[in-house]
Amino acid sequence: MPPKITPPKNQTGPRPFTPSAPESERTQGLCRAALAIGLLGLGLYILSDFLRALVWAVVLAVALWPLYERALRFSPPGRHNILWPALFTGLVALALLLPVVALAVEALREAHDVLAYAREAERNGIPVPNFVAHLPYGAQAVSDWWNAHLAHAGWAHELTERLNTASNRDLGRNVGRGIVHRIVLVAFCLLAMFFLFRDGRTLAGRVLTASRRLFGPHGERIARQMAASVHGTVDGLVLVGLGEGVLLGIVYYFAGVPHPVLLGAFTAVAAMIPFGAPVAFGLAALLLVAKGAVVPAIVVVVAGLVITFVADHFVRPALIGGTTQLPFLWVLLGILGGVETFGLVGLFVGPAVMAALILLWRDFTGTNDAPVARG
Repeated sequence: MPPKITPPKNQTGPRPFTPSAPESERTQGLCRAALAIGLLGLGLYILSDFLRALVWAVVLAVALWPLYERALRFSPPGRHNILWPALFTGLVALALLLPVVALAVEALREAHDVLAYAREAERNGIPVPNFVAHLPYGAQAVSDWWNAHLAHAGWAHELTERLNTASNRDLGRNVGRGIVHRIVLVAFCLLAMFFLFRDGRTLAGRVLTASRRLFGPHGERIARQMAASVHGTVDGLVLVGLGEGVLLGIVYYFAGVPHPVLLGAFTAVAAMIPFGAPVAFGLAALLLVAKGAVVPAIVVVVAGLVITFVADHFVRPALIGGTTQLPFLWVLLGILGGVETFGLVGLFVGPAVMAALILLWRDFTGTNDAPVARG
């Protein structure tokens, strides 16, 4: 039997590398962070077409949350918590559908007169309006263009032949697809809003917990400040815009503006966007001038300037700046920059981002006091 060979005890050789516990935890932490960032980027890429709808759902849910909390206190939710989320989501859907239905009803009401006017215009042409002759500049050029294109019989048929091309047919199909896509986005927004209402308390608690873990004690303040800025922006833009639309709609009615209800609704929507209200009441004044009613047009312009001046310089800064603790200049920059970057939803996202940045700046510089001037 061969003898058993054993290695000497003092023999040295390469040993497997075993990292220390701190190094292993650091490596795992970096890997988890890289995995989280990668999955977050992939998730944003997957949801890229639905991100704006999701942001709209969050904005509307945050804006309506105080009313939702009051409703829950009035009647506590049941086991499945479906009634109040469905009711609030239905109210938002109704608010979105009502303007569309109103426009459709108004269009059907005016359809007979419009068709009759179109037949008459096709048969005899559209004469040059009287106000063209009173234009301060370019009256002759406008009259010549009108006589060449609109004042003769059969102009509508010629225009239809020009528009009936392959590119325009493709444009029509693209418009149809765009409408279907937007309907899907609205449905997704309403569905997301329902779940935000139903699980809002749990989600808000987890967001605050994540903010504290990621950013320390200031994270919760930033999250609450951004939510407060959404409330203030909704009050300052939406509610003030609706008020401007109602007041100017009354002015339109007594001034004799055609379709004062529709123009009032258009003014309310335009007033939510900075510098949008003058476009609305300027259009109403032009309609009055076209009818020859110069004095009522001047009344509409003066009333519009007074109402928008009071709203933009007193009511709106008090509502938005008082809630967000921002000077109104920064609110205005946030609104304009948000609209330019994110579209209509930027009306609410922009001020929220500005509020968070200003809060971080005050924490960094140690100036946590509220601004002295907000206008």
